[in-house]
Amino acid sequence: VGMHFFSPANVMKLLEVVRGAETAPDVLATAVDVGRKIGKVPAVVGVCHGFVGNRMLRVRGIEAERLLLEGALPQDVDGALTGFGFPMGPFAMGDLAGLDVGWRVRKAEGRRAEIADQLCEMGRFGQKTGKGFYLYEAGSRTPKPDEEVERLIVATSARLGVKRHPIGKEEILERPLYPMINEGARILDERIAARPGDIDVIWIYGYGWPVWRGGPMFYADQVGLAQVRDRLVQFAEKTGDQTLMPAPLLARLAAEG
Repeated sequence: VGMHFFSPANVMKLLEVVRGAETAPDVLATAVDVGRKIGKVPAVVGVCHGFVGNRMLRVRGIEAERLLLEGALPQDVDGALTGFGFPMGPFAMGDLAGLDVGWRVRKAEGRRAEIADQLCEMGRFGQKTGKGFYLYEAGSRTPKPDEEVERLIVATSARLGVKRHPIGKEEILERPLYPMINEGARILDERIAARPGDIDVIWIYGYGWPVWRGGPMFYADQVGLAQVRDRLVQFAEKTGDQTLMPAPLLARLAAEG
């Protein structure tokens, strides 16, 4: 059995309890019980890369970086997500956690995030170095937009042949959130999570999803699955990224109304 704690572990309530192929029911129940006894909120998940929370977070990160290349700045993306109700946006969160953490993971997997990786190559690891996606003045945790980062983003778009354009707030919000919902649908289809509510609990307690919006899967129902499906198709066509096409479960449920 696995017990996946969230950083910082003395503060964060979420505990993903990982059920392996051979995990006995009494072992699983004991791990959940231990989690509750130490004041955590346990959610049972199956085995896959990133389990539930980090697997969905990875998808959000890819879209957030893509928005930067297409025309947004870190403060635009973070502003849209804090406006939605998150305590901080993906770029401020990356600076807090340390950009070198994701950099090491990507290097191990043979992946690249053009902008984040360049920042790391410059020694900009976030708050701990006083510079990441944002600037942090001595002893301050308050992110300040940095013109050097803006120049790097614009130059990277040009180098990759991406024509920058203004992106509206609504699209800035949909672009990271809808692919997360889509990944959640895949997670349910693969039985990595037992029910949509488990995914919602994970995102509320582990990642600061605004509680009054009920978690990503609940939010998808509020927006309407047909709307999420149609926008995902548009994003896939616009970017040429076929992983953004609606997951089979999402497409089926949208079609059934």
